[in-house]
Amino acid sequence: MDRRRAYLDSSVLLRRLLRQPGALPGLSQWALVASELLEVEVRRTLHRLCAIRALSEPDLALRSAELHTFLAAIDQVPVSKTILNRAGGPLGGSLKTLDAIHLVTAMLWSESSGESIVFLTHDRQLAQAASTNGLSVHPWPAP
Repeated sequence: MDRRRAYLDSSVLLRRLLRQPGALPGLSQWALVASELLEVEVRRTLHRLCAIRALSEPDLALRSAELHTFLAAIDQVPVSKTILNRAGGPLGGSLKTLDAIHLVTAMLWSESSGESIVFLTHDRQLAQAASTNGLSVHPWPAP
C-alpha cells in the first residue's frame, strides 16, 4: 500500500525532536517531502537552544543524530529561483519569509507532480495559508 504524500514543516520536526507536548505521532505513515530549508532551520534552532543552555551538548548530539535519520527518509526539494519568486508574491494571509518558502515548495511540488499533498504543520498562520491555497492541512486546526 502506498503511503500518502505529506509536506513536512519545520515546526512538526522540531516539536518531535524536542519531545514537546502535542508532537505529531506516526510520521512514518507518510511519504515525506520538505524544502532543503528544513535542515538549516532545525539545526539552527538546536544550536541556538544549546547556546542558551536550554539543550545540553549530549542532547544536541542526540537530536542531531535523530535529525540525520529523519532527513534520510525525506525527499528534499532544493530552494529554486522559481520558489523564491513565487514566495515573494501574494499567498493570502500574513506569512513570514521562511513560511512562505515552505508553503510555495509544497504547492509547486504538488503542481509539478500532479499529486495532492497534505501539509503537516503546528503553525496556525501557516496552516491557514496552506488551506487558503488549496492544500489539506494536518493536524487541523493547528494546535
